[in-house]
Order: sequence, then structure tokens, then C-alpha cells
Amino acid sequence: MPALPSSVIDPLWDQFKTLLPTINDDHPLGCHRRRVADRVIFDKLVTRLVLGGAYTKHADDRVSATTLRARRDEWIAHGVFARLEQIGLEAFDQLIGLDLTHLSIDGCCVKAPCGGDNTGPNPTDRGKSGQKRSVLVEGHGLPIGVILAGANRHDSPLLRPTLECLSRFGFFLPETMRVDLDSGYDSHVTRDLLDEFGCEWKISPKGTFIEINHTRRWMIERTNSWHTRGFGLLQVVLDRADRVQQAWTCLANAIIVL
Repeated sequence: MPALPSSVIDPLWDQFKTLLPTINDDHPLGCHRRRVADRVIFDKLVTRLVLGGAYTKHADDRVSATTLRARRDEWIAHGVFARLEQIGLEAFDQLIGLDLTHLSIDGCCVKAPCGGDNTGPNPTDRGKSGQKRSVLVEGHGLPIGVILAGANRHDSPLLRPTLECLSRFGFFLPETMRVDLDSGYDSHVTRDLLDEFGCEWKISPKGTFIEINHTRRWMIERTNSWHTRGFGLLQVVLDRADRVQQAWTCLANAIIVL
């Protein structure tokens, strides 16, 4: 059974293959082992993103774990995953329209048992290695920016780099933007930063319980649920390198946008 239905993975592949670098696989004697088809690698990587697990668990008689890693690194070096995410957002904006007037930001901690970049002791998991994702979503709940950091980082210092993800849209930003935040951001530093960015805000005050369905923050909670429940590699981070972690996040976001 495929990790994603054909109605999702086939259009995703149609766009993905247009971004792949041209490779000359011809040999003058025609006696070398043929390069594994890009579609086979793509399907394997998507399956690993959805199900998680080691590369060896997804290797078979068609492709080895070493080839999966090598092709993954080749595509990362050419910026394929980041470009796929950007194209998906631009296409959604043209067809439906991104709602950049209502933004939400929140952090989400997940396990990272292998350690590596963007990891740290998780204070909510007995100090075990974990990762925090600071996620920015627009009014429909689509992720438009993700910052990775150690699980021991507080949400507030990650607010500036998360808001700077809006630079991906260049000058095409609305004049008025409102950011919805939970009580973890309730401080003068946060308000001064939002004023610097020219954003209005709605911050849940500390010590006060507010039903989440009474705010627009349910959008970010839903997106965090999409990440952790829909993608095994975002629920438990197994890759140690920052560039690889970023690539998986971009691919997951592209699938969500689709």
C-alpha cells in the first residue's frame, strides 16, 4: 500500500521532476549499472517521510539505503525540496489566495533520539534529546515558515526568525497583518518586536484560560497535528544534519499545501 494516495503523490511528482538536475547516464560501452530511476527514489523518500524508520527499512532489491542517502543529498544540494515548497505556496496563492492578514505562530516539541543539529534536552521529556519547531501559518492554516531549534529553546526568542520567513514573499505582503500567539509570548519584548514588524497582535494573557476555539490559534494547533500525526519523520527526528531536517520539513509542507 502506498504511503500517499495517487491523487496526491502523482501531481507532486509531476512538479518535483521538473526541478531535478539533468544527469548524463550514458556510458560509451553501455556496460555500467544503470542509475536507479528518480521516481523510485522519490517514492521511497516520501514513504520514509510518512512512516519514519531507518533508510535500511525502506531499501529493497531495487535501491539500497546508500543510494537513497546519496540521491537525497544530491537533490538537497540543488535546492529541490525548498523550491518545491515555494512553488506550492505560490501556486496556492494564485489559485485560492494565501491569507497573510491573519498569522499564527507556536512551537512544537518532538523527540530526536539520535541527537544532532537543532536538538537539545527536552524539559518536558525528562531531559531526553528533542527538537522544537517554531511554525508560522497563514489564515488557512498552511505552514509558510518553520524554524528548527533545540527542544530546550523558549518560544519567544524564536519569534523573530520565524517572522522573518515572511521574506519569502518579497514585497507582496498586506499592509495590515495580525499575529495570534499563546501566553508563552506574553511579554513587552514580544510586543516591541511585533511593532517593529508592523504587525497587530492578539496574545493570550498569562494565567488566563481561553478556549482555543475562541481564537484563531486553533489553526496552528491543527497544523502541528498535521506535522506530527501525518509524518513519522517529523514526529521522531532521526536525521542529524540540519540540511536534511530542513529538506524533510519542506517536503512535508509541500504535501500539506497540495
